[in-house]
Amino acid sequence: MRKHIIFLLALPLLTSSCGIYNQYKPTEEVAPDLFGENVAVTDTLSLGNVDWREMFTDPILQRHIDSALVRNTDLQTAYLRVQEAEASLMSARLAYIPSFSLSPQATLGTGGDLQNATMTYSLPLTASWEIDIFGKLTNQKRAAKAAYYQSQEYAQAVRTQIIASVANTYYTLLMLDAQYAITQETEKTWRESVEATRALKEAGYMNEAALAQTEATYYSIYTSMLDLKEQINQAENAMSLLLFETPQAIERGSLYDQNFTEEFSVGIPLQMLSNRPDVRSAEQALAQAFYMTNAARSAFYPSITLSGSIGWTNSIAGAIVNPMQAIASAVGSITEPLFNRRMNVAQLRIAKAQQEEARLAFQQTLLNAGSEVNDALMQYQTAHQKAEYYVKQIDALSIAAESTRLLMEHGSTNYLEVLTAQQSLLTAQLTQVANRFSEIQSLISLYQALGGGREM
Repeated sequence: MRKHIIFLLALPLLTSSCGIYNQYKPTEEVAPDLFGENVAVTDTLSLGNVDWREMFTDPILQRHIDSALVRNTDLQTAYLRVQEAEASLMSARLAYIPSFSLSPQATLGTGGDLQNATMTYSLPLTASWEIDIFGKLTNQKRAAKAAYYQSQEYAQAVRTQIIASVANTYYTLLMLDAQYAITQETEKTWRESVEATRALKEAGYMNEAALAQTEATYYSIYTSMLDLKEQINQAENAMSLLLFETPQAIERGSLYDQNFTEEFSVGIPLQMLSNRPDVRSAEQALAQAFYMTNAARSAFYPSITLSGSIGWTNSIAGAIVNPMQAIASAVGSITEPLFNRRMNVAQLRIAKAQQEEARLAFQQTLLNAGSEVNDALMQYQTAHQKAEYYVKQIDALSIAAESTRLLMEHGSTNYLEVLTAQQSLLTAQLTQVANRFSEIQSLISLYQALGGGREM
């Protein structure tokens, strides 16, 4: 008996080299050039650490984000997945606890004589407990815990995506509003130009070609205004979906009133990893696969189960004197997997392949993270640099439009040159608005790429 006890105590030491007790080691460092060569990574203070309320200061937008975080169905579904994973983790923890069952039984025996029928009954309470010597239950619990953490990070990723989507849609509406206002004002000016050109033609100062050119330009501007109205309606519908509301007009401010910080840092790669939920989720998936591989290895070792029962019965000797006799039993069993070895080998191969898939997915997530940061930062830097040149361009085109108008009044130029100058000014104004939106959008993308929007 003592030899068996020593053997059982020594088994964990003998099998530790097989990897069934190893724990997953989280990533401690990543490539220093993860963000690319044109991104400085020396500062540990990342834009992703900024609370979304500090990032988006527009009070109307804040109300929309608050509403989306409460009502959005995607986020609610993600939270339900967290609850499912939490229940699975609880189930894995309960596997350490013995299972109990109560099976009352009663038997009526007549022996062919109904008058002398006897009642035999028993009330057994049975318990069974699997001893986790080979780490099967431990690895299953660790895998369930990793799955739980992964579900939390998935919910965080959905939360971040919703914040970014609401902000993007909101600023899209502001951009379209600004472009519509510019186009509407231009449409009014060109309508007056058409009337003036028509009057000049009737007076003999303009030909048919000039009038046709002016009218064609006016029609083009008017159709652009209609296109913008349609795009505004589509953006409002998209925002309504994010807010879990029926299509309706969306309250909003002005593009020109939006202010953002111009001083920020992307942080260092490891700091960025501590914020991005998709990276954390991918690593938890890798940890889960790691422990499932360990559990598959544990299947090659025997399972040890202790079981016993205790209760009362009147069917044993002496029941006539004392009809409530106590019964008790205890059994220990070792189940050795002999005939399912091939199946266990197949399950281990599957687990190893899934672990390798999770490792590749984790590495790809890291590369995607660096690429997204690089793209967003380059987009922001480009749009920010172009902004000052658009201001200069519009100033120059405004002077050109006014000068050609004055020259036409004094007869040294024709009306077509005035129309061309006005068209160039309109195009520049619309492009300036689009560039401002691109600058804001790149900030939102950078904020999301750095893992911003986490619950504080």
